[in-house]
Amino acid sequence: MSGGLQAAPMPDAEQVTVRILKSVLPTGTIVGTEWPDGWEAKLPPGIVSVTLGGGGSRQKPVTADRTLDIDILGATKKQARDLAAAISAHLIAAQGTTQHGARIYGVDETSLVWLPYQPSAETDTIPRYVLVMSMVIRPA
Repeated sequence: MSGGLQAAPMPDAEQVTVRILKSVLPTGTIVGTEWPDGWEAKLPPGIVSVTLGGGGSRQKPVTADRTLDIDILGATKKQARDLAAAISAHLIAAQGTTQHGARIYGVDETSLVWLPYQPSAETDTIPRYVLVMSMVIRPA
């Protein structure tokens, strides 16, 4: 169906965020959209997993308002907390820029929750924060 309608798919907010974070977080920090295999052994440099939490159009078909749930795992609670603070600051700093095929407008920190991961009663708690950010984006 053509009729002069132009379609512009919205950028993948997960991938935009992953690419931003990979470029600014300390070398060795594992950044992706899932927890890596063998993640228990990879805690010292820190692990960041970005997942789309929802969202919809803000101004159809111009912008999308996306929520991102970001799991941050570290070797210690302080390391995970410091990494969460850095992630929030870097994403907020990306507001008003064009990054990886997306124009980034409003960026907000919605919440930061301490959520230790306990795989079983026989293992130690893994230091984990869940950072929820919102981002208004459009195609670049």
